[in-house]
Amino acid sequence: MRLSLRAGERIYINGAVLRVDRKVSIELLNDATFLLESHVLQVEEATTPLRQLYFAAQTMLIDPARIAAARSLYDGIRDGLMATIRDPGLREGLEAAHGFIEAGRLYEALKQIRGLYPTEALLLSPDDGPVVPVPALGALARRTRGPERPRERPSPGSEVRRSQAARGRTPQTLPALDPEA
Repeated sequence: MRLSLRAGERIYINGAVLRVDRKVSIELLNDATFLLESHVLQVEEATTPLRQLYFAAQTMLIDPARIAAARSLYDGIRDGLMATIRDPGLREGLEAAHGFIEAGRLYEALKQIRGLYPTEALLLSPDDGPVVPVPALGALARRTRGPERPRERPSPGSEVRRSQAARGRTPQTLPALDPEA
């Protein structure tokens, strides 16, 4: 598999976060679990049932240490969706995604779920009100750390970032494993 990355782009490969400083092409010569930065969903963006399902599946892929908790959450969200969704195309798509999950093909499952977003958007009307957040999603994301945060002491500007986060303006970061948690 050949991947092309732009300067500054990040990618997950087998749980490690890599950032490239220039345009590069990477060829994976064996089986590797990877996720491109553009496909990583932040917990704040999990605003619909399918996005919540995607976030749980994504966590299984990028945080193997917490796969059991993520799988349990995935199963609960999926069961709720299957109990309420009547659209045959959406149900078939969810079944296909679940088949990929069962086969350990998480990247394909994520791709399948992303493909269902337009159908979900058509089914969710503005009158439905906001989607209730799943508290467990936040618990899965809490132990993650963005790759640009250093392991050393915080930089002088970090107080500004903390104050922005306190006001609800969290910077968009790619979640990463936190070995210190």
